[in-house]
Amino acid sequence: MALIVQKYGGTSVGDVERIQHVARKVAAARAKGDQIVVVVSAMSGETNRLIGLAQAISEQPDPREYDQIVASGEQVTIGLLAMALKELGVPARSFLGLQVPIRTDDVHSKARITEIDGTAVHAALARGEVCVVAGFQGVNAAGDITTLGRGGSDTTGVALAAGLGADECQIYTDVDGVYTTDPRVEPKARRLERVTFEEMLEMASLGSKVLQIRAVEFAGKYRVPLRVLSTFEDGPGTLITLDQEQNGVEDPLISGIAFNRDEAQVTLQGVPDRPGIAAKVLGPIGEANIEVDMIVQNVGADATTDFTFTVHKNDYKRALALVETIREQLGARAVKGDSDIAKVSVVGVGMRSHAGIASDMFKALATENINIRMISTSEIKISVVIDEKYLELAVRTLHRAFELEGAAPAA
Repeated sequence: MALIVQKYGGTSVGDVERIQHVARKVAAARAKGDQIVVVVSAMSGETNRLIGLAQAISEQPDPREYDQIVASGEQVTIGLLAMALKELGVPARSFLGLQVPIRTDDVHSKARITEIDGTAVHAALARGEVCVVAGFQGVNAAGDITTLGRGGSDTTGVALAAGLGADECQIYTDVDGVYTTDPRVEPKARRLERVTFEEMLEMASLGSKVLQIRAVEFAGKYRVPLRVLSTFEDGPGTLITLDQEQNGVEDPLISGIAFNRDEAQVTLQGVPDRPGIAAKVLGPIGEANIEVDMIVQNVGADATTDFTFTVHKNDYKRALALVETIREQLGARAVKGDSDIAKVSVVGVGMRSHAGIASDMFKALATENINIRMISTSEIKISVVIDEKYLELAVRTLHRAFELEGAAPAA
């Protein structure tokens, strides 16, 4: 008997009919003799509706009350799915995050899981019940509901799999695996049979929407077998493996092209060029829980520097306001910002043993007259910031340049 954690996203449980479809899939999995824990998101569009309600009351909702509101979407889904399973004759029990409990820190709307107590879930499984757990939410030391950030149900699924000692975590979504890039942008994208945790971590951090980055981190750290599958089509999906060797002896040079539209750029111009400036700029940004992505610092002839960094678009206005305050303190010349940018990245463990990837990438973009604003590299990825209007052209150009089209067509 295996213990399987299945996670279903919002589109998979988007209405009553789809919830009943998921119930049939879960019942079929249980019929094989396995113990099943199901993690579900809110129904498609429900979280956005709840956020809209909160923002209609307050432009800056109280963090505690905001989490109380947005966490309610998953409560509806777990109740409906548990009922649907019982209608099929399958014993089932629903659990809110606080009922598991899934314990977190105190950062509302971006909480991190600190501990999972699997006692109640294991007891229910021992009684032959399917456990249906609300994704995206937990409880802090004060007993308040917390949420894990958008896409946090993936993290819940993987964390539960790790905490319960599951044999496999299966992420069911509206796509049948991980693709070389988004098929909606490049129709010739193909499904990858397998990808390393390292590559998947880079792709998730660079904008791939298939899995949340923290879910991949959990899976890699705790060695949770992870597979991405389609809710609506049968198939092997994509296996996320522990290391490069599991991918085979001839790994592809590049595994995928990732991109992110949710980038914004902030530049502090004319900053005095002296030690400690970067800390004085980024310190207040970090204290405000604003995550910084790419950073570039240039030195000018007049002993000043231009300091540029990127943040998520949701944090753009707050970052601009903070940097304006910093400008006054440092005596810098000006603050400029741009939210019409995007990031495009090539990712692949094969880059470790091949030189010239960067030059090939830059040449391909140059042939389409796409200007590069910023560059960032790591051992297995190269990222560039470009004007957002050129994003789709850049993705298709790089996909073609690195010969990622294959015999397996996109669904």
